[in-house]
Parts: sequence; C-alpha cells; structure tokens
Amino acid sequence: MSAPTTALARSPTRRVLGLRLTPLARRRLANFRANRRGFWSLWIFLTLFIVSLFAEFIANDRPIVAAYDHRLYFPVMVDYPETTFGGEFPTAADYRDPYVARRIAEHGWAVWPLIPFGYKTINYNLPTPAPSPPDAVDWLGTDDQGRDVLARLLYGFRISVLFGLVLTVLSSIVGVAAGAIQGYYGGLTDLLFQRFIEVWSGLPVLFLLIILSSIIQPNFWWLLGIMLLFSWMSLVDLVRAEFLRARNFDYVRAARALGVGNPVIIWRHVLPNAMVATLTFMPFILNGSITTLTSLDFLGFGLPAGSPSLGELLAQGKNNLQAPWLGFTSFFVLAFMLSLLIFIGEAVRDAFDPRKVR
Repeated sequence: MSAPTTALARSPTRRVLGLRLTPLARRRLANFRANRRGFWSLWIFLTLFIVSLFAEFIANDRPIVAAYDHRLYFPVMVDYPETTFGGEFPTAADYRDPYVARRIAEHGWAVWPLIPFGYKTINYNLPTPAPSPPDAVDWLGTDDQGRDVLARLLYGFRISVLFGLVLTVLSSIVGVAAGAIQGYYGGLTDLLFQRFIEVWSGLPVLFLLIILSSIIQPNFWWLLGIMLLFSWMSLVDLVRAEFLRARNFDYVRAARALGVGNPVIIWRHVLPNAMVATLTFMPFILNGSITTLTSLDFLGFGLPAGSPSLGELLAQGKNNLQAPWLGFTSFFVLAFMLSLLIFIGEAVRDAFDPRKVR
C-alpha cells in the first residue's frame, strides 16, 4: 500500500474547506466528482447564478459610479435627484438624458455597466421598429417594446432560479414534515393524511390560479404561496415510505425503550436516513419549480406585466414569429439551464447511491 493510501486509511476523517468529513461523506463526494458531467454542470450553474445576483452592476441604465464636481456618487445603488448634477428638476435623474449625460461629462466622469440597459429600459434610438434584430448595441436584439433582450434574460434568470430555490426549500420542509408524521405514527394518522392528500392533489391548480388572478394582482410572493400549497406533496410519499421502513428498526426500538421522546427519535434517528432520498430528488424538484413559473408566465398568469421573465419572452417569441431571435434565445437559455439541473441531479443521485463505488 502506498504512503498516501496508508495515511488515508489511518485517518478516519479529512478536512475539506474547513469541514471535517467522515469516510461516508468522502465516498459520496468522490462519487459526485466522478460524474464529470454533473460536477462541471454544478460549477457552470453556480457561476451563472452568482453573476445574475449582481445583475444591477452588469445591466443597468444607471452608471455604477459617477464623479461630479470632485465628489463620488453611486447611482446604481442610490437615487439622486437631477439637481445633484446641475439639472433643474428635483425628480430622480435620468442618466440617459443627453442633458444629464453632458453635465456629468463636463464636470466629471461615469463608469457604465457592460450592458447600458435595465430590464425595463426602452431604447428609443432603434435603427428599425421593435422588435429589432441583434446589433452592436443590443447584442440579442430587443423585444416588441424596445427593451434589451440580454438584460431581461439576465434579470429573468435570477428571478426564475430564486423562485425555484425558495419554492424547493419550503416545499421540501413541509413535505418532509408531513411524510415523517405519516410514516412514523402510521395507523389512523397515516390514513387521514392519505385521504387528505388524495383530495388536495385532485384540485385543479391552473383553474384556481386563473380565478385568483382575476381577483388579485399576482406577484412573486403571492405566486410562491399559491404554488407552495400544492408543491409540498411531491416528497410526501418518498419520506413516508422511508419512515414506515425505519420506524421498526432495532435502533429505533432501543431508543424508544430507553425513554427517548418521539420528536427526538424522528429528528435524530430516522430523519437522516430519509434525507438521503430527499436530497437526491431536490435538483429535480428545483427543475420543476422553474418550469412551473415559466409556464405560468407564458400563459399570462405569472409575474406582473413588465417583470423580467423567461416565460414572458417565450410568449413574445410566439407572438412575433418575424423576430426569431426572441423564441430561439429564450428556448436555448431554458434548455441549457434545465439541462444543467438535470445533470446535477444525476450526479447527486450517484453520490448517494450505496452501490456506486469510485
């Protein structure tokens, strides 16, 4: 046995990024890294997501930083009145206004983002009527209202991923809790829960959204709450089966005999086993959450009008067949993003598969 292998065998744990990993965690991490497609998909997805978190510094109709009369201003984060830059009106400054831009150029300087358009900025200097094709100014063209497609893609990607992450985490918490209670206690509790889930899952979600959209103006949190009412059921059956299997194991019976309370047994002894299958399915749940928001936006029952949305861009591509860049751009972005999540899910599945040995 070589020296590195001997050292690894003697050490029960290893530090990775400051965390002490057990041999089981090291084996799972090795299995995840062995799936090269999923491993690199994770890094690509994280890079795109982190970049989108700083969308205001990449695509904005305001300078990142501006100097005027030897003073520094940060318009990307603070609203300054036009009078700050020598204007006449106390309203918020329009930095694309030629007068304001000239004043800043004469008395200072400004650093603009890479894309000088926000998600709702209308370009009134288009060479052709909107939607205009890609050019040196609008790299992916504009939509039917003259807004930059690349800027809306950047903001729309961030909203879609954040919506999917929040919905996945909240629905997983509710679903795991419901499945744990059903599986651990069984009997009448399990029977009543199952009948409730059968009735609840039979409700027409899309019709309810259409009815509620005609009464209430939908927004991010409203959509999240409505979708959470129905998305939590995706993990219940899986967690319930794990708890039904594990509740009669010897170590659970021993803990019960020692007087350990049911909440402690559920949290410390049974739940870790159920979380293995739960973590395996979470990337696929995230994929479904993003698809759901995109579908609602495509049908017009999602985010408020004007919000950056991949589904809304898909709808524009359908309504403007003479502008193929709209449909192609949104399709390829969605296909690429969802493919990355599928590949990550496959790698996570391999990592938690006890039959996989690197």
